[in-house]
Amino acid sequence: MTRAELKRNAREKRGGQLFGPNWVNAVLVMAIFYILTGAVNGIAGFGTLIMLVIGGPLSYGVAKLFLQQCDDGQKMNPTEVFKGFSEDFGGSFILYLLRYLFIALWSILLIIPGIMKMYSYSMAFFIKADHPSYDWRECLDASSELTYGHRWELFVLDLSFLGWMLLSALFAPVSIWLDPYRAITNANYYNRLV
Repeated sequence: MTRAELKRNAREKRGGQLFGPNWVNAVLVMAIFYILTGAVNGIAGFGTLIMLVIGGPLSYGVAKLFLQQCDDGQKMNPTEVFKGFSEDFGGSFILYLLRYLFIALWSILLIIPGIMKMYSYSMAFFIKADHPSYDWRECLDASSELTYGHRWELFVLDLSFLGWMLLSALFAPVSIWLDPYRAITNANYYNRLV
């Protein structure tokens, strides 16, 4: 599946229409994620620590919702973004913490190894959502194995959104459309790799 097909499929799964029910729910999911993470990062002194605690369960919930959206195209329930807290808080917390730590450690060496590890571990939460019984090591190893030989494709896929990202930086409401679009495209790419 080409980048254009991945993106077209993402637009179709999002409902194919702006302000349609799938799109609105996808926007709500991303808004909940960004509001919570933004509020936490704004807390002086403890923001990073709190983000390390809640980032995993929230990332798990977002990955699970967008994978379901790709699989069945049904309307999302935005409150399910909190599933990570009830289904596997410990596992998603440890996965987020160690993924963050390993990428930071690889980035200390040089920026390029850090970027490569970021792409190697980019599918970890999709894997966790697909296989809740996996521990952090299995998720990171499976993500590295899955993305081996595909990191450049992932990088180019991200670059294909660069124009939208620049427009989003200049005109913030564009990100309301862009963030769910990117999330569904990444979930489609994960499904393609699997």
